[in-house]
Amino acid sequence: MQSLWDDNEAAQCRDELDLRVYASRLLGRDKTLVLHGGGNTSVKLVQKNLFGEDENVLYIKGSGWDLETMEAAGFAPVQLDYLLRLAQLDALSDTQMVNQLATHMLRSSAPAPSVETILHACLPYKFVDHTHADAVLTITNAPDGERRIRQVYGDMVVVIPYVMPGFDLARLCAKEYPRQVGANTIGMLLMNHGIFSFGENARQSYERMIELVDRAECYLKAQGAWEIAKPSIRPAKIDMLQQARLRRKLSDAAGAPMIVATHADYEALAFAQRADLGTLSQQGPVTPDHIIRTKRVPMLGTDVDAYAREYKSYFDEHAPRAKEVKAMLDPAPRMVLDPDFGLAAAGRSAKDAAIVAELYQHSMQVMQRSQSLGGYRALPARELFDVEYWDLEQAKLRKSGTPPPYAGEIALVTGAASGIGKACVEALLARGAAVVGIDINPTVENIYQRKDFLGLRCDLTDEHALKLVLERAVLAYGGLDMLVLNAGIFAASRKISELATDEWRKVMAINLDANLFLLRACHPLLKLAPKGGRVVVIGSKNVPAPGPGAAAYSASKAALNQLARVAALEWGADGIRINSVHPNAVFDTGIWTEEVLAQRAKHYGLTVNEYKTNNVLKTEVRSRDVAELAAEMCGPLFAKTTAAQVPVDGGNERVI
Repeated sequence: MQSLWDDNEAAQCRDELDLRVYASRLLGRDKTLVLHGGGNTSVKLVQKNLFGEDENVLYIKGSGWDLETMEAAGFAPVQLDYLLRLAQLDALSDTQMVNQLATHMLRSSAPAPSVETILHACLPYKFVDHTHADAVLTITNAPDGERRIRQVYGDMVVVIPYVMPGFDLARLCAKEYPRQVGANTIGMLLMNHGIFSFGENARQSYERMIELVDRAECYLKAQGAWEIAKPSIRPAKIDMLQQARLRRKLSDAAGAPMIVATHADYEALAFAQRADLGTLSQQGPVTPDHIIRTKRVPMLGTDVDAYAREYKSYFDEHAPRAKEVKAMLDPAPRMVLDPDFGLAAAGRSAKDAAIVAELYQHSMQVMQRSQSLGGYRALPARELFDVEYWDLEQAKLRKSGTPPPYAGEIALVTGAASGIGKACVEALLARGAAVVGIDINPTVENIYQRKDFLGLRCDLTDEHALKLVLERAVLAYGGLDMLVLNAGIFAASRKISELATDEWRKVMAINLDANLFLLRACHPLLKLAPKGGRVVVIGSKNVPAPGPGAAAYSASKAALNQLARVAALEWGADGIRINSVHPNAVFDTGIWTEEVLAQRAKHYGLTVNEYKTNNVLKTEVRSRDVAELAAEMCGPLFAKTTAAQVPVDGGNERVI
């Protein structure tokens, strides 16, 4: 492991808090040190209070911040002298501790201080760094881990047995540190938890962390436990419907829709195809800090329903706590392993599922390296359970509030690169859904860079391409809950007597046939939607009120409307509802340039604004207006409605 410290970059820092931010970001850049909010850093400063008096302040990373993107605002300033007084108490409950930390901050807008705040305060160093380094966890989770750790470090670190984070851990560290500290001590190691380094300046503390972790890596290399074997593996065999059924089972166990991302890369398959997987994977996470997001890990051969029942039984036996805690019990696993598809990571959002996957991908490396040292040994289940149902973690759940309405659900939108389709994507993302957007325009692949959007280029008239799109959607998110049929073309205005057969067929192929292909392919996925499948068809005013010169477009949209009505009749028994939106005169789309608008307005003897608002309500209809209604049709307000046709046209006299 190499130091990333750059003197030129450090020289840009204005003060010691800036240097604390800089060193924190260096730690966060290395995923073998910290992942997704893990780890902690602090600095002790002296600053003037309102009375002009010097005051000792501990700036510690606040809850919810990630070291990789750390900023000064992410540090919570807490009165250091008060923290040292708290450390002298014989006992302090978690609730009392959190309250005392919150009421002795010096900035009301600061994030909540870490539960390790008192521990950081007790260490007699200005800068303190704390990581969950993979190499260190590998050794602590191996047989005779403490002996190995002492062999690696000697008196370079103070070694603390595992204790759940909080006041008791701080008290133990305050007691053990002066007893074990030696002339060479530059850090502290918490068994099965992580490692601390400290120093009198940011660079010293940071580079001591690098030195300590590098020693662990060198030890693993010397023991032949660093390089993970690369056996030949069987190719992945992934069945789209099987993954959707798995997602449905996980969602049912969780009591809410879940995103389930399948990872069939070499590392995942190699781990899932290990002969000792049944033993290795079932012991628990590499550190209790991961338990909240990864939970325990069943193999697919383990029935998810039976797993959920066993999990609840375990709760009844080991944690007879308050009813409100039990009500939050989510027995669904967050990770499933199978030799055919590798691993599937579940979460209430695409971001959560991605976090679970990355945590477990690192855990796989730790487990396999520990196995090379003689066997992976996780903490006892009792310790893991205490962390998962820790009062502070349950408090976080209570504070997290109500999830967005479509959290854990997946939508597919056609024609998603622009206009109404793009607006539908935005409306669904805003409601918490993961969205797959498809379009023949390749720009769809890059309109968003976020975990909950997958843009795919696709010719909707190609049935094979549609099948591949659905497979990719299921691999990315686990299934399908909502389908928005938006893509279509409006051919040049022609009288029927002048309409070429090829032009007619092209319009029908895109506006009608492609939607039949997609509906047919999506039906088995929509049947598995935890809250029931939903389809929204973006129709047209031309369905109830066709216009001259638009025979192909009007006929194709009318046929699509009839197809949707028949589907509503046939699929109602499957819990799938299908509704249509009929927009008119939506001008903020790609085909309506300023030049075209001016020409059309002039043709009718109107100004551009008059042309845009030429309806009963004299209002302009925008893509967002159509998209918001389409998104709402997928929600609870339309839960008992199917085969509805709703205009979004400002009121059209011919339709009325």
